[in-house]
Amino acid sequence: MQGRELLHLTRRLLGQRLFEKLMKMTFYGQFVAGEDQESIRPVIQHNRAFGVGSILDYGVEEDLSPEEAERKEMESCTSAVEREGSGTSKRERQYQAHPAFGDRRDGVISARTYFYASEAKCDSHMETFLRCIEASGGASDDGFSAIKLTALGRPQFLLQFSDVLTKWRRFFHQMAAEQGKTGLAAMDTKLEVAVLQESVAKMGIASRTEIENWFTAETLGVSGTLDLLDWNSLIDSRTELSKHLVVPNMQTGQLEPLLSRFTEEEELQMTRMLQRMDILAKKAAEMGVRLMVDAEQTYFQPAISRLTLEMQRKFNVEKPLIFNTYQCYLKDAYDNVTLDVELARREGWCFGAKLVRGAYMAQERTRAAEIGYEDPINPTYEATNAMYHRCLNYVLEELKHNSKAKVMVASHNEDTVHFTLRRMEELGLYPADRQVYFGQLLGMCDQISFPLGQAGFPVYKYVPYGPVMDVLPYLSRRALENSSVMKGAWRERQLLWQELKRRIRTGSLFHRPA
Repeated sequence: MQGRELLHLTRRLLGQRLFEKLMKMTFYGQFVAGEDQESIRPVIQHNRAFGVGSILDYGVEEDLSPEEAERKEMESCTSAVEREGSGTSKRERQYQAHPAFGDRRDGVISARTYFYASEAKCDSHMETFLRCIEASGGASDDGFSAIKLTALGRPQFLLQFSDVLTKWRRFFHQMAAEQGKTGLAAMDTKLEVAVLQESVAKMGIASRTEIENWFTAETLGVSGTLDLLDWNSLIDSRTELSKHLVVPNMQTGQLEPLLSRFTEEEELQMTRMLQRMDILAKKAAEMGVRLMVDAEQTYFQPAISRLTLEMQRKFNVEKPLIFNTYQCYLKDAYDNVTLDVELARREGWCFGAKLVRGAYMAQERTRAAEIGYEDPINPTYEATNAMYHRCLNYVLEELKHNSKAKVMVASHNEDTVHFTLRRMEELGLYPADRQVYFGQLLGMCDQISFPLGQAGFPVYKYVPYGPVMDVLPYLSRRALENSSVMKGAWRERQLLWQELKRRIRTGSLFHRPA
């Protein structure tokens, strides 16, 4: 928290007025567009002059102490049953709240963090997102807006739902191992239904008749096999089966209910979160704005991805209105991307994705090591780069054959930009098709954004705005990140300008052949 403490000390020394003036001349002026939607117009217009769009992002965060953040997190991530019972949770340790990691800002530089306070506060966050969607719609006819699901409801629900989804997926892989099918990519793993029925019957999960009704030709086709997408459909909220499912506890060997019971108030809180998501998606559709759902910590992410997928089913009918975010520093990133692309193909909705490396690496590694579960992060920086390019290449191949699919390459990495341009050229994906977008943060990597925008590529800047004092938590982290980024910025600027100017001159990438 060194950056935060330094800014507060400077404020005390200079006084409020002088401090705000200094901020606007330095960090604030670099990374924040202005105090309100009126004052940020010059920045938006400047970006647009270079062919760069804007993703408005109201940058206000609560300036909580670590102790306050921990208290709020523990209260909002613990269920009534856990508080009133023995204090033990049936959720796996990864999906339980832990005091040592209650302050989710710790070790996180670039991502905004929301802590649950009340349902009224969630409504306030929703209103802020609605204003950003409206402003984005008014600024262009091809706008984006971003939301975080932890801002829209009690995180306990996300933890519990993530635990359910992870246990169910693990159960599938356990069944695959029994059939001798290990080490395959998720989409290549298929279970023999007859063998699976036998295994499930032996566990005593249900009668043979009930099990046969689960796996019918109507639900699975006539292949005699079942893949992970078929398996996931069994716990779809639309099926009655979900109420009766159990999974084996790996430690005790006992069968346990997959879905935990919620109190009436918890059910209402969960419903309100879903309603807020629906309101935002409908407003985005009305304004013609694409809605990107940001990725968050791995203990929330399975639920966030699943809820985003439900929104995509509903709203991505004619074009991708809802974009899911894939964190490529995760070991299972490629499986997540390929499963969702295949699901969109099967169900006939339009795939939309934002690819990022990820914002929580240090925190995720430390949490996994201290709590005692497998580190979800790729072992090296190079492995993460390879994973990003593998996921991106798969999606670009899909775009070649599916004109309605879209991707945002959200990266400040020079190699990734070059990789994307090269693969677009090889695959015949043109800027004018507006299938591939690029995204960077305001005040960072202009040497990438503006040449791409001038060359006709769809490029967007995340544009934070808000009063100086209210965006201090954001600014303190951004200043810390930028100190390391700036070391290599001049070299990147020189190399990228040279490359992009060469490509602009040749015109090979920027115009569809006659």
